[in-house]
Amino acid sequence: MPLRVIKEDDTFLLTDERGDIPAGGPGGLGLYTRDTRFLSRFELRINGAPPLVLRSESDRNYAARILLLNPPETGGGPHGLARDSLTLERVRAISRGVLYERLTVTNHHRSGQVVEVVYEVDADFADMFVVRGFRGARTGSVTGQVRNARELRIRYRGADGVERETRVRFSEPATSWDDGYRFLFRLEPGECKEITLTVEPVIGGVPTGAATGGPALRGREEGRETEEGHRLTPAAPSLDDVLAVLEQSYREWWEALPRVESGHDVFNRLLERGLADLRMLTTDLGHGPFPVAGIPWFAVPFGRDSLITALQALPFQPELARGTLRTLARLQGTRVDPRREEEPGKIPHEVRFGELANTGQIPFDRYYGTVDATPLFLILAAELYRWTGDRAFAESLRPHVLAALEWIERYGDVDGDGFVEYRGTAGGGLVNQGWKDSGDSVIHRDGTLARGPIALCEVQGYVYEALRQWSRIFREWGDVERAARLDEAAARLKERFADAFWMADEGFVALALDGEKRRVAVLTSNPGHLLITDLLDRDKADRVARRLLEPDLFSGYGIRTMSSRERAYNPVSYHNGSVWPHDNSLIAWGLARHGHHEAVHRILAGILAVAEQAEYYRLPELWCGFPAEPGHRFVPYPVACSPQAWAAGAPLLLLRALLGLEPDVPGGVIRLRPVLPAWLGGLRVLGLHVGKGRLSFEVRRHPDGIAEAGDPGMGRGGTGTTVEILENTTGARVVTG
Repeated sequence: MPLRVIKEDDTFLLTDERGDIPAGGPGGLGLYTRDTRFLSRFELRINGAPPLVLRSESDRNYAARILLLNPPETGGGPHGLARDSLTLERVRAISRGVLYERLTVTNHHRSGQVVEVVYEVDADFADMFVVRGFRGARTGSVTGQVRNARELRIRYRGADGVERETRVRFSEPATSWDDGYRFLFRLEPGECKEITLTVEPVIGGVPTGAATGGPALRGREEGRETEEGHRLTPAAPSLDDVLAVLEQSYREWWEALPRVESGHDVFNRLLERGLADLRMLTTDLGHGPFPVAGIPWFAVPFGRDSLITALQALPFQPELARGTLRTLARLQGTRVDPRREEEPGKIPHEVRFGELANTGQIPFDRYYGTVDATPLFLILAAELYRWTGDRAFAESLRPHVLAALEWIERYGDVDGDGFVEYRGTAGGGLVNQGWKDSGDSVIHRDGTLARGPIALCEVQGYVYEALRQWSRIFREWGDVERAARLDEAAARLKERFADAFWMADEGFVALALDGEKRRVAVLTSNPGHLLITDLLDRDKADRVARRLLEPDLFSGYGIRTMSSRERAYNPVSYHNGSVWPHDNSLIAWGLARHGHHEAVHRILAGILAVAEQAEYYRLPELWCGFPAEPGHRFVPYPVACSPQAWAAGAPLLLLRALLGLEPDVPGGVIRLRPVLPAWLGGLRVLGLHVGKGRLSFEVRRHPDGIAEAGDPGMGRGGTGTTVEILENTTGARVVTG
């Protein structure tokens, strides 16, 4: 079923393609903010029947436009309509926490017709975890409704003591409102009728949009007084006002971004869609821009997801990394709390705001059950410093960096074997705490689940990279003693890792070590993340790179999470056979770093094939791992989030992999070694935010694979490419080839 989603700030609407939220419908449809559903029913009827869909679009992210037609069932009764004679257009947008909808009904018949429009509206105030299937929740109840001809108010008092309310207002009085809001009117030939409405969520007596940082909108009646001197209540801004402000906001956002130009239409559209979805998924918790994980299930802060998304987006939006680091630094653990799995220095997994979190029925109000977010925090902080050279910002994070390093040393190694692990929990938290956090995602070849403590292979890579990067930074800052300690810790980890994780018979890395120090020997995508580090020596890294592209792991649409040869493989599994674009983008980045450019091109070609088939060229959170076959489409995963932040960021990191772009602004160097696939003749990249300014360049691929001799300002890139620097105000020297 095609879905339509729009979002702005912390409020999003998810409907079917008709624009409806059917009562009791599947898929978590609704209007949400702060982990609560404020509309659970929102259905439009025309003369007693649901209209037919002619066109349904939400590609602009902040607005949707849906064109409908009266169905054949409306031909009978006292107000029968001529067949195919009436169109209904629903235009909607969200601004400052309020949903706006304008319904325009047009009579295309040669005679006048009597029209009955009905809106069925309800709110269940369900917590997102209840929507997702949490059973046995202790919840509150609806405490009252206020209905009149122009307004509906539904009030709810939660088990957390918080008053929540949904306020629906119509632009004109309904004919009746006891059983849905009914509007009865006559339309002459060619005549139109508009009905507008707003839906406003309220928490604790305060409209949820009051605290957002979105652009302010003044009502048209604001400030005007009556002849008696009474100030009028401000009227809601019109939908046209709302759309104009949102369009301007998006336009300014696009103008501030770097531009990428190529001759490949799908590649261009994939990048544009990824950037647009990042704008949609960005919020601000008070410390700068921050990407929430995805819609509908994860529209909240997630440590791992947000850090990886910010890392992917670094070439385009360094400010996203700043905001993400600031926000997570404020949420960093400060005490030992077993229920939340909080420990000093640990970066949180997720933050929830709903009724169940507030009452402690789930531990996710601020939950720390993640083993990888803390080293990823260190990696992003180091990468941002390499990208910008902003020592003042990096120094401002120093206490949080030291706390994160202390967590790795003091708490990360659960059993003293020298690896960072997690125990897992059965107390309402997550059993598995890497990025593959399904209950069955760490499984032995015989089908038995691994028991903790679990040391995941990629987590050791993240820790190694964090230690190495921060040793270099501390040495640059003159803290030689601390740098030496980090180097020693990294060297010990590298030596232990090869002995414990390398499977010589497979030429590959084990997924994990279990609590008995047995290798979890299933073949998975996880070792691909090691390629963004130097934890593996060159020979082993090359063997991993080649193995990842064999048919049991590479589906044609990307690298699977698990080899199709494994007993636990299931192409429709969330983590044991599916394909995740963010996973592939990290692997591709690592492949490029190790010179496996053809493998990067194969991954990108698979991702592009999915994008070309997907609506709006939008990459979903994941798709099924069935092999690509000529004449057949990729198989969507049934309940994938879409849009999803690190899926949106995947094409941005894939671009970086193509370009071989590795800045070291503190070192005064930007390395640029592009290798383009045969189907991509060239790229222009304009206005990348690097160092103190911007970097613009053009890359050209030569069909014979031989680079032209460079003119002044030109240099040789990777095999068969020439790079021309168009602008460099970064303060660093660009090195190509």
